[in-house]
Amino acid sequence: MHFASDNSGPVPQQILDALARANQGYAMGYGADTEMAGVTARIREIFEAPEAAVYLVATGTAANVLALSTLSQPWQTVFCTLPAHILQDECNGPEFYTGGAKLTPVTDAGKMTPDDLRTAIEGEESRGVHGPQRGPVSLSQVTEQGTVYSLAELEALGTVARDYGLPVHMDGARFANALVSLDCTPAEMTWKAGVDAVSFGGTKNGCIGVEAVILFDPALAQQFEYRRKRGAHLFSKHRYLSAQMLAYLSDDLWLDNARAANTKAALLAEGLCAAGARLSHPVQANMIFAALPRGTHRRLFEAGAAYHLWDGGLEGSDEELVTARFVCDWSLPDSQVQALLSLL
Repeated sequence: MHFASDNSGPVPQQILDALARANQGYAMGYGADTEMAGVTARIREIFEAPEAAVYLVATGTAANVLALSTLSQPWQTVFCTLPAHILQDECNGPEFYTGGAKLTPVTDAGKMTPDDLRTAIEGEESRGVHGPQRGPVSLSQVTEQGTVYSLAELEALGTVARDYGLPVHMDGARFANALVSLDCTPAEMTWKAGVDAVSFGGTKNGCIGVEAVILFDPALAQQFEYRRKRGAHLFSKHRYLSAQMLAYLSDDLWLDNARAANTKAALLAEGLCAAGARLSHPVQANMIFAALPRGTHRRLFEAGAAYHLWDGGLEGSDEELVTARFVCDWSLPDSQVQALLSLL
């Protein structure tokens, strides 16, 4: 009964097979492998962006910080939400890789609104040379609270950013989960809504460890390449990143995995609600935040369930509600969902 993280699941056989094929013989390094050419062509095709620059790195943090450093200057600030991964979970990596740009929380909610964003932007560039200058807007899709920006919400935020001449970055660690939730195209969820750069996740949705950075303005490509190399994120045996991503994007594996994870989360959420759990946020992808009595959490953990408590611990009264995060990955068997619900 493993609901701790979609980082914890196994890798589809298609990706392991692709790595085995890539392991035959010799290949040019540093992204000059034939598989990378296929990745670039495939991403340009699915994003309807024939001139997009496409690069691979091994981690989501690397994708985010390198993309943001390409979009910002050291004297600027990046607008994000308070729960954003770039603010809470990347050990000041954005500040380090941008050379000092700060992060400005727009709201303490998972999603920012256009009014939130406009107010935050207006609050900067008010102190001349003494204060931070306005920089990129970073949106998480899926958000850290498991919610998904609608296309209308993305377009409205993109409009605000354009009003001030600011670029927009999307942290898409769970990009595929959001995409199948909205039932839209990658182009509609990105550049058509005003997004300039995407951290396109693969690891949480089945890959061993690969993320793509997609820059819709090819003029940024050379700068990104320098930053990736200088930041020690250019793989020499790059074909092992490329092979993963190419297999991930082949035969709709990335979409099938995301649909499976979202479907399991919907099933789990329905069962949790039926058992009396209180949901903290709408369940729109593969993450659930649900409050249950502390005694119930003890019983679930004792039975072998794995998940994370979010706003409390196991010490205290059995009746007090404690919120937990449950995450479903692509491989989660229905039997594990049913086992947890049976315990409830």
